Amino acid sequence: MTMTDELTAQVCVVGGGPAGLTLAVELAKRSVSVVVLEQSGHFDRSFRGESVSPDSVWLLDRLGILGRLDGAYQQMHRMEIVDSGSTVLRADFTRFPYPHPYPVEMPQPALLSALADLGEESPEHFTLVRRATATGLVREGDGPVTGVRARTPDGEITVRAALTVAADGRFSKVREMSGLPYTKIPLERDVVWLKLPFPEQWDDRTYRIRIHGDQHGLFIPTHPDSVRVGFNIPKGGLKDLRAKGLPALYERLDRLAPELSDAVRSEIRGWSDTSMLDIFTTLVPRWSCPGLILTGDAAHTLTPILGQGVNHAIIDAVTLAPLVQRAFEAGGTPSQLARAGEEFQRARETSVSKSRGLQLRQERLFALHGAGGAFRRTLYRVVDRSQSLKQRVLAGAYFQLQKPGPHVAVRQQRPPSRV
Repeated sequence: MTMTDELTAQVCVVGGGPAGLTLAVELAKRSVSVVVLEQSGHFDRSFRGESVSPDSVWLLDRLGILGRLDGAYQQMHRMEIVDSGSTVLRADFTRFPYPHPYPVEMPQPALLSALADLGEESPEHFTLVRRATATGLVREGDGPVTGVRARTPDGEITVRAALTVAADGRFSKVREMSGLPYTKIPLERDVVWLKLPFPEQWDDRTYRIRIHGDQHGLFIPTHPDSVRVGFNIPKGGLKDLRAKGLPALYERLDRLAPELSDAVRSEIRGWSDTSMLDIFTTLVPRWSCPGLILTGDAAHTLTPILGQGVNHAIIDAVTLAPLVQRAFEAGGTPSQLARAGEEFQRARETSVSKSRGLQLRQERLFALHGAGGAFRRTLYRVVDRSQSLKQRVLAGAYFQLQKPGPHVAVRQQRPPSRV
């Protein structure tokens, strides 16, 4: 490309993550031309949403993505919560009466590569531009957004489009440039992530949550043979933790998962072996303005609890694509595209709010200690005694789309490395 490059499409999607690429593939499939601008030159993303909820697994199967992944993912069959050394809640997903009852751990590079490959099978409608950083929105005065300017290694390009979709994540630059108001609500914790070899004494089909007082950790089997560990620290507390040195990190893991004590000392030799996630949620009253629609984390940032970021990104995409298609079939005028944006928000807002509420309740429960910790343990045990109550609690996060029915065998699933 040269400094004078200009591309034209019906839709420009900024961001080649799960939201942006799923939307682009769905639009291309509907003969809507789309250009995707992706800031990175590759899909190698560490500690990015790898947990895919059952509804999104069901959608990915319907979209033909699972069969393209050559088994590069792992079904999770169980969840357990251990609080103060006692198991207080177990969920067995094999007992949930849905076609795809299992959450899946799926490395994001594999998912994004499969989506990009599927899109590139429709070259007349799908264009992916890598290493392209959005620098400005194209608009005349107070008129609608009519495209995006982006910086690439070969110079600036302009994408002219009747509709621009911001799918550029929780720190969305396009949302900032649009002027759409939003409120960022920081929560009381951040999360330190690290990855370790999978311990031999654990089975690799179980999500583990360990709680000790007001400290908690998430232990997530990660394809093919690792465990992803996330533990809470106070908001802005990384500096204090680092000042105490790596022994403070080791001791935190010793309390939560002594099975990992040797591994954390041998594998984590510096803070560069960890990653910190700033935990916040974002409320955006309006997800669109003339010529522009926000989607995924750009429209509704969620927390890591129950892996809802990727879930809602994929559901957003399959909801928005047919609305945009119909708007273009009706003429693609600014008012028709604006109605598509409004209808999209109406269709998705309740579901997002339900997941946000569930996450915030869990955040508050995790933070309890002392007498509050005793209440939390009692509450989890009450839920544990009732299969119907477990299903009702998890349905808000995992089963908003699927109807009860027989389980569907997941194709091309590699056999587990351990039982």
